[in-house]
Amino acid sequence: MPTALITGATAGIGAAFARRLAKDGLDLVLVARNAENLAETADRLRGDYGVAVEALQADLADDQGISRVEDRLRQGVDLLVNNAGFGHQGTFLDVPVEEELRMLKVHCEAVLRLTYAALPGMRNRRKGGIVNVASVAAFFSRGTYGASKAWVVSFSQAVAQDVKDPNVKVMALCPGFVHTEFHERAKMDVSGIPEALWLNADDVVDAALKDLKKGVQVSVPGPQYKAIVGLGKFVPRNLAGRLSSKTGRRYD
Repeated sequence: MPTALITGATAGIGAAFARRLAKDGLDLVLVARNAENLAETADRLRGDYGVAVEALQADLADDQGISRVEDRLRQGVDLLVNNAGFGHQGTFLDVPVEEELRMLKVHCEAVLRLTYAALPGMRNRRKGGIVNVASVAAFFSRGTYGASKAWVVSFSQAVAQDVKDPNVKVMALCPGFVHTEFHERAKMDVSGIPEALWLNADDVVDAALKDLKKGVQVSVPGPQYKAIVGLGKFVPRNLAGRLSSKTGRRYD
């Protein structure tokens, strides 16, 4: 059976990918830091969908954790979803530099290394896909988080061009605000965000898989976010930066 490896697979968008791909009949390799949550998620997916599920505990902020996932990817997968990520409570200089570097490790280095580990096998088999989860924040000024996601978008587009095989697809997924645990974990107060800007994780995954199949290189789910990203190109960068840096960034 085709196999998908998903990082950050026990919550949020990663968990939504796992459910959808299991429903579609793919075997899964789930990657997450928390072994207990990982085991529970794997058991539930096996029971609900009857697919093979491998639980791979790894912290992608650590070289050993990244290496463990690289080794598994070199064995071959059909789809890689680089979803693991997190937000910070605070703005630049309020966050310890060690935490900023940890974010870059997870959002950038891990994405690069895991993509590098997965692609050779996909190219040899002449089929496969990679979804690198970025954010609408990639198109606006949003501290280290937005900068790291902008790197993910640029990197994904560059790799997609370099692969030059229509059957091996690489895509950056750029959702906006999604109903997940992400903001709660970062202790962000998002009570002021209009309901019209919220997306459902399952809808985000559905849009992502449709765009991946079409060969889209940068997927922005939701008509409201397509409009925001499009209009953002015409807003002066300084003004766009001031607006985006404040949106949804109140902290408990």
